This record gives sequence, structure tokens and C-alpha cells, in this order.
Amino acid sequence: MALLLLAAQPDAMAHTVSAPAPGCTAEHAAMGHCTMPKAEPPPPPPSPPCSPEHAAMGHCAMPAPPPSPGCPPEHAAMGHCTPGEPTTAPPPSPPVGNAPPPPAPRVDAADAIFGADAMAPVRARLYAEHGGGSISRIMLDQAEVRVGSGETTYSWDGEARFGGDIDKLVIKSEGEGAFGGAFDRGEGQLLWSRAIGPYFDLQTGLRQDVGPGPSPTYAVVGVEGLAPYWFDVEAALFLSDKGDVTARIEGSYDQRITQRLILQPAAELNFALQDVREQGIGAGLSSAELGLRLRYEIAREFAPYLGYVWEGKIGRSAQLARAVDDDPSRSSFVAGVRFWF
Repeated sequence: MALLLLAAQPDAMAHTVSAPAPGCTAEHAAMGHCTMPKAEPPPPPPSPPCSPEHAAMGHCAMPAPPPSPGCPPEHAAMGHCTPGEPTTAPPPSPPVGNAPPPPAPRVDAADAIFGADAMAPVRARLYAEHGGGSISRIMLDQAEVRVGSGETTYSWDGEARFGGDIDKLVIKSEGEGAFGGAFDRGEGQLLWSRAIGPYFDLQTGLRQDVGPGPSPTYAVVGVEGLAPYWFDVEAALFLSDKGDVTARIEGSYDQRITQRLILQPAAELNFALQDVREQGIGAGLSSAELGLRLRYEIAREFAPYLGYVWEGKIGRSAQLARAVDDDPSRSSFVAGVRFWF
């Protein structure tokens, strides 16, 4: 009976035999008591990344580049891009090395109005007068009459400049005399002036005095320029043909009251290293001149003025003047004109 039941249920018996039993060893599987579980095939090794060489041989395909970042709101707010539109590619870089320079910008906007032929000579004149051009100016800074105690006198102080931005020829002259009397003194300087900075020139050359007395010749070296706070300053050292050493320092300042009305204080100091008796000069601070002039510029090139001037000899020079009964000091009201061209 049992055999008939087993024959009628072959599948159930087979299922019982073939099901993997826990703990099925190889010996039990060989005796048919159980079935060894089937081993799973090992996973394939990960493929190496696709290199450009393999991609060129068709072995693989290069991964697609990551998408470019879109237009963020910050860049859109600055006008660098527009949201939703692809960003523009950067312009190609210019070649490096011996690449030719870019063309110089042209300044020819006026040609569209006046024509190129009409603008050509104007532009040539502009180029000649700016940067490396030649300049010339003749200025008579003081041409005045002095009215004070004693006789009425006249005085002048001026200079002329010719040259370029760096090197110039400078001619200076000053002097004074009395109306209806003898010419007192005068001097002229012929100088080579070279710029040693943005605001100062080094000057060297010769000075020649003229007058009724001794008329020595001097070698000159000095500086002239514009000091901080817009002070015009000038200093010179003189060596005469007799070996006498003297020096002079001058300074002035233009205080604008209006665009045309200008108050100018000025000072001049003269020094001597030794006594020069034939000229009435004593060693040390020999003389000084202080002035205050108010000028009105009718034009920048022409300005009449009024003022007050004190001049005097000091120290040893004053003693030498008193020794010959001369007054060592004098004050005067002045009226004159300043012009240049």
C-alpha cells in the first residue's frame, strides 16, 4: 500500500529530495540525501574609464561633458546673461608672442563735420604744440614807478624763455634808476635751463652787471621753480670774475581774491660771502626787498598793479652805506604793469 502511494506521488517525493536542505554537505549530496545549492556566477569586474585613446579606437565612448551652468539670477541681474538662453562662448584669446599691436585709435571725429582736408593742418599744429614742442615767452613781471622819500625812480624785472619742455634758453634782466638822474644799476643773465623735475629747472650761465660803478661778470648756477603750496621760488649763486661769491633768494605767491584780482607778496634776499666795498656790499645778509602788489588782470597777458615796496641794506652793507652818507633803507609806493606774450 505504501509503495502504491509513493508511486502515485512521484513529484512530491522528488521535490522533497531536490530541495536544498540547510547544512547540505558534499558527502550527503553524493549519497543523494540532499542537493548542493548552485553557486552564483561572480559579477563582472568594473570596466575602466574610457580614455581618449580608446575612444579614438572605437573601444568605448567618452562621457558627455557636463552641461554648462545656466544663467543664475545674480548674473542675470548684472546683465551678463539672460535666463533661459545659452551663454555665449568667450572670445578667442589673441595670439601671444610676436603678435602685431592693435592699430592706434584715430582722433578724427571732427573730420565728419569739417572735413579731413580742413582738419589736417589744425591737427598738425596741435601735434607740434603739445608734447615735445617748442615754446617761447617774454614776460616783464615788473615795470614800475616808485614814489617815496627822495627822488622818484623806475624799476624793471623780466625774463624771456625759448626752448622745449626739457631744455630752454633763459634771458633775465633787472635794474633801476632815477627819473632825471643817473642810471643806478642793471644786470642781465644768459642761462641754460634744464628741467630736473616736474616743477623745477636747474639753471647755469653768465651774468653781466652794468652801471656807473664796477661792472663785474659772474658765473651763475641756480634753481627756479614752483614749490609746494604754489610758491614761485628762485635761488642763484654768483661767482664774479674777481672771485667774489654772492647769492640771491627770491619768492612770491599769487593769492587770488577773484579770478582777475590778485594780491602778490614778494621777497628778495641777497647774501655775500665777503665784503665787496667797491659795490657797497658787506659780508652776510647784505640787502632785502619786501613788496606787496595788487594787480588786476584785464587779460591774462596784461595786468596793471599798485603796491608798496620796502628795500634796504642790512648789517655790514648798511654800515658801508652810512659811511658815505647814503640812506640804507627806502620805502615806496609803486605803480606799474605786468605783461607777457
